Order: sequence, then structure tokens, then C-alpha cells
Amino acid sequence: MSQAEAAVVPRRTSPLWTFGLLRSELVTTFRRWRTLALLAVLAAVPILVGIAVKLETSDGSGGRGGGGGPAFITQITNNGLFLVFTALAATLPFFLPMAIGVVAGDAIAGEASSGTLRYLLVAPAGRTRLLLTKYATTIAFCLIATLVVAVSALAVGALLFPLGDLTTISGTRISFAEGLGRALLIALVVAASLIGVAALGLFISTLTGSGIAAMATTVGLLITVQIMDQIPQLHALQPYFFSHYWLSFADLMRDPVYWDDLIRNLGLQALYAAVFGSAAWARFTAKDITA
Repeated sequence: MSQAEAAVVPRRTSPLWTFGLLRSELVTTFRRWRTLALLAVLAAVPILVGIAVKLETSDGSGGRGGGGGPAFITQITNNGLFLVFTALAATLPFFLPMAIGVVAGDAIAGEASSGTLRYLLVAPAGRTRLLLTKYATTIAFCLIATLVVAVSALAVGALLFPLGDLTTISGTRISFAEGLGRALLIALVVAASLIGVAALGLFISTLTGSGIAAMATTVGLLITVQIMDQIPQLHALQPYFFSHYWLSFADLMRDPVYWDDLIRNLGLQALYAAVFGSAAWARFTAKDITA
């Protein structure tokens, strides 16, 4: 083979280099002060909820049991494990998706605004591989962020309230070990509920060269969809909003488990991930990279 022919042949990227790129992205993302600040805020939410419930019930009244909070909140004083479910219900409508929107929105646009995107593409990664790496990193953040909320809530619940067998929404009793298993399953379902938001944020990130603009647009869309999901006149459209079935994870605390809304939620998230992931790929692979 001549030297000219050899120059035309594309260089194969080894799997080890791919894993190295993913590891580098994970380390870079989780070392950022912004990421650590987001995780700290998420960890603080269960602490504040737990302290508020403890102070509210310190007189032995057991709380007022009003309908102003998540459905699990009245059970926290009986079993600290319910703080996990309450904290996830409290953070899922806004705090968790906002954090995901910030990370996803900054994935591509942040590299472009800092001038590092061209250098990443000079390496033998390819645009598709780089985009998949960015999305995998965002999905990893979804999981870590959800687990941070769950672990923080479990620690605070164990410190402030008793632990033991718990009563499901259906009124049956399950062991603490089974309840802990369901708490882990709920955390995984909550993390999976955010993959549509991650794909949406990644798509928006490919549309602009400003990381701040991409983050603001993603968070703005999240708030807009949340508001639209509460307007009764839009009831025909609401089942197609990515946030509509988010709180269906509560059905995992029924006995037997109600799977219908859970399956609808996961299917809807997969659809959003496929649509906006494909749109992000189409945009990024055809985009003229100048920064």
C-alpha cells in the first residue's frame, strides 16, 4: 500500500480508547464545582424535609397529615424509610430534572463556548462516538443524582425516625429488607424517568454554541412543560408530556404492584430519548464546528 493510500484509510478506534474517553468525560463532569454544587443541593433536600417533619411532630401529634405534600410524608414518623420515597417525590418535579438539564445542556454547547470541541473532534473519536459518550455521561449523572437523594434520605430517616417493617399504600405489611429493595427499585425508576430530559437537553446543546443559553433553554422548557401538565384544558395532550407519569413510581409501593403507568412512563421516556437522541445526532453530525 502506498503512502497516499494509507493516508486515506480511516484509523480504527480501539475499544480501550472509547472507554478512556468515557472515563475522562465522567471524571471531568463530576469534578466540576457546578456538578458538586448540584449534588449538594439534591442531598440537602431530604435533610430539610426530615428536619421539618421532625420539628412538626416533636410534640407527639404525629403531624397534621394535610394534603399539601407528597403522599408518603404522613408515614415518615412511623418509618424513616418513607423519607426516601418522599424525598424522591419532592425532587423529581423540579430539582432532579433541573440538575439533569444543566448537565445535558452544557454537554456540547459548553465545549463549543470554551473552545475545546474542535480539539475533541481532532482525536480519533468521531462525532457519533463523542455524542454517545456525552449522553452516557449524562445518564450516569441521572443515576448518581437520584442515588444521592435516596442515600441522603435513608441516612436522615434512620437518624431521626424509627426503621422497621412498613405498610404499603395497599395496607399490607412488608419487611424492612423488602422495603429497602423497593426503595432501590424506585430510585432506578426515577433515574430512568430522566433519560428523556437528558436527550432533550443534549439536542438543545447541539443547537447553540453557548452553554449558558443551552442550560437556560432546557430548564425553561422543563418549567413550561410542568406548567402545561397542570392545565386541565390540555388533558388530551398531557399523557404525551415527558413529566406526566413521573410520579407513577409510587405504584411500586402497592401490593400487588400496579405496572400500567410505570410501563407507560418508561415507554414514553424511551420514545423521547429515541426522538431527541436522533435529532441531536442528525444536528451534530452535520454541524459546522468552528469553536
